[in-house]
Amino acid sequence: MRGSGASGKNAVLVGAGIFSSRVLGIVRERVFAHYLGSSDAADVFKAALKIPNLLQNLFGEGALSASFIPVYAGLLGEKNTGIKNPDTKNNKEEADRVARAVGSILIVVMAFLVLAGILATPLLISIIAPGFTGEKREATIGIVRILFPGVGILVLSAWCLGVLNSHRKFFIPYAAPVLWNLAIIGALAGFGGRLQSYPLAEIAAWGAVAGSLLQFGVQLPFVLRLIGRFRFELNTSSEHIRAVIKNFIPGVATRGVNQISGYIDTVLASFLPMGAVAAMSYAQTIYMLPVSLFGMSIANAELPEMARQTGTLETIAEPLRERLEKAMRRVAFFIIPSAVAFLALGDSIVNLLFQTGKFTRADGLYVWMALAGAAIGLLAATLGRLYMSAFWALRDTRTPFRFAALRVALTAGMGWMLAFPVTAWLGLPARAGLIGLTVSSGIAAWVEFSLLRTALNRRIGRTGLSASVLARLSGAALCAAAAAFALKLLVHDMPPLAAGAIVLLLFGAVYFVVALALRMPEAAQIISAIRSRIRVSPDIHNDAAMFYHFSIPRGAPPSHAA
Repeated sequence: MRGSGASGKNAVLVGAGIFSSRVLGIVRERVFAHYLGSSDAADVFKAALKIPNLLQNLFGEGALSASFIPVYAGLLGEKNTGIKNPDTKNNKEEADRVARAVGSILIVVMAFLVLAGILATPLLISIIAPGFTGEKREATIGIVRILFPGVGILVLSAWCLGVLNSHRKFFIPYAAPVLWNLAIIGALAGFGGRLQSYPLAEIAAWGAVAGSLLQFGVQLPFVLRLIGRFRFELNTSSEHIRAVIKNFIPGVATRGVNQISGYIDTVLASFLPMGAVAAMSYAQTIYMLPVSLFGMSIANAELPEMARQTGTLETIAEPLRERLEKAMRRVAFFIIPSAVAFLALGDSIVNLLFQTGKFTRADGLYVWMALAGAAIGLLAATLGRLYMSAFWALRDTRTPFRFAALRVALTAGMGWMLAFPVTAWLGLPARAGLIGLTVSSGIAAWVEFSLLRTALNRRIGRTGLSASVLARLSGAALCAAAAAFALKLLVHDMPPLAAGAIVLLLFGAVYFVVALALRMPEAAQIISAIRSRIRVSPDIHNDAAMFYHFSIPRGAPPSHAA
């Protein structure tokens, strides 16, 4: 088994790839906001993108991570440790056979589902966005039909990610979405000054299809070097292929209920006044940045390493606990201040990123409403991803599915209640219902996280963050928010780019200084890593070591669940 240093080096590559992709994603959203703002055409594109994205999210990275990576990486791990499977003479050959078979099955399934999706688009629109009528509905149908083939290609891109991650090749698959973002940015920038809103949204959809091809194409050569020439084969006689299929079904179900939650929000938002769907999408872009950088990067880097471990549950329980607790401390160090900043400084963040062209300050306040509601569940959603990866490594995809289904039911019920009856009862404007939608998802995330932690603790022992760590991190974040909020009031009339940058810089500086004063080891490790970085000439190994200090604390005392 490789040590935590290896997983730290993997995490830097995942984090670097995700960071580059998310930065371009924010640029894409800023360009989108410049040309389309929170208009009807913006609502159309955002809703249309959600419908074919169902395929990507059901059959893509999440389901493959839950089913394919544990089996495939497990075979590679047996090869690396010298353990021979009695059913196969060569684990590498069997691993390559599994990869080709899974890729072949995905091609067949995606071809069928893409065609069915294109034909059934009008019905899907009636289900997903029933509040769209007239020209808005017809435009959505057209854009969905354009997007479906590209999203099918993105599922194959997720297969490439599974192969590359299992071979500890992390940067390329997580940086590849940069090309998808660049293609959309190019389409918007190239035609934004010449077309009206609806035709421009259609051009952006064609850019997304081109970006899908680029994202898949840049990964494929690396995959073929690892598995050899791709041969189409649908033979499912291998027990390993059957294991992937067996785990894939609950993996798809888990992703399915997660998507249902998002689609329920879209359905409800489509009945809110104009701009609600677009505002929710802008808020989601910001919300996902810390989730991706500080949650997914570590969880995705840990999954192949955990899956390579062999032995009984008793023998792997302790290293699994250690990995989880180290990752959770580092995640919390960044996620807690992110949540506080979203609540107190969300307008500065939104306007810094998106206030341009047709996106006004009023639009920024509306997006802040959605972002503040979602921030309630930010820590739970991020830590929950770590627990979910642990279950996947244990070849258990059913437990996360059950808890995700419960979360969806809670989100749907509370979302409708808070968005409509409660909003009306309080006498609030209809637009305020958007807060109810995002608050409900935050509360449900805490329920799901609590269930995941309890279930895993029964298997491997107690895990979690200590009350002391949570109190100190929260205190530092609140001090920083108070100082930054006061500054926000002073620079209110400055241009949004300058005002947002100044406010966030002060927030970060105060948080870091207070964290140091409270003797948080993570802050001290960052200082140590920066000093080492200055003393040593930079190269890829130093970059990985620096991120390792940032993501996996060394020598930190074990934390205990509160």
